[in-house]
Amino acid sequence: MTGTRQACPDASVRATLDKAAHENFPVAPFFLPRAWRDDLMAVYGYARLVDDIGDGDLAPGGADARLLGVPPHLADDRLALLDAFEADLRRVFDGVPAHPLLRALQPTVRRHALSPEPFLGLIEANRQDQLVRRYETYDDLVAYCELSANTVGRLVLGITGTTSPERLRRSDAVCTALQIVEHLQDVAEDLARDRVYLPAEHMKRFGVTEADLARPTAGAAVRALIASEADRTRALLDEGMPLVGSVHGRLRLLLAGFVAGGHASLDAIAAAGHDVLQGPPRATRPQLLRRVGAVLRRARGEG
Repeated sequence: MTGTRQACPDASVRATLDKAAHENFPVAPFFLPRAWRDDLMAVYGYARLVDDIGDGDLAPGGADARLLGVPPHLADDRLALLDAFEADLRRVFDGVPAHPLLRALQPTVRRHALSPEPFLGLIEANRQDQLVRRYETYDDLVAYCELSANTVGRLVLGITGTTSPERLRRSDAVCTALQIVEHLQDVAEDLARDRVYLPAEHMKRFGVTEADLARPTAGAAVRALIASEADRTRALLDEGMPLVGSVHGRLRLLLAGFVAGGHASLDAIAAAGHDVLQGPPRATRPQLLRRVGAVLRRARGEG
């Protein structure tokens, strides 16, 4: 035996769920009913683990691969892991899943009669990440966000029993915006993974090349591009803003936190002079709270 400690399943689960503290928006804040918090964390654990598989960020030791029955020689094969994870997900709806995060998800799925489609969408988005590393048009990027982000918003509405056609439309706008905000923050990190989420058509318009994105600091053209993308994304958040005013009580506060998280992150990008290459600009807690207050005031006016 070597001195390397292998990750146990419980440690792997904790490592995944602990990432909730580093998201741009509150995942399952204390003010929600306990049942909602548990269900939202179950969905978060699922979504986070899918993303970690797709990004190659699983906890060291190979515990997740073993739980999913992936042979050791394929433990680093992301597509093989995603295939195995999909097979285990299907057991959530008809059987007994092997992975503890999927076992934790099963009561949530049954309690709210959630369908497999949103969960499968997240897996498909991560498959796409292995095969598609550049997006030619903004519409192509939005189609990706429909899989990678909008599905999560739809699950939140399902868990809280507030699904309606209009809320779905507004939720999709907010979730797409939040996904694009993360892409704007993580331009340098994504490029290091050989991924570019800035639409090629927009890069050409501003005269930005991938070599420009690889620099330690952003030049004028990159800053102008990021500013333009940020403006478009802020407009998308505003399009989804009526979602907050359409609900009441603690759910309104939760959704306000999502929208405010997007706005506060865009504020941080602007405060950095739209230079996202030196590191991801992050909002502070006071900035986030100020934005939450502004979103709630607007929601009261629209509600």
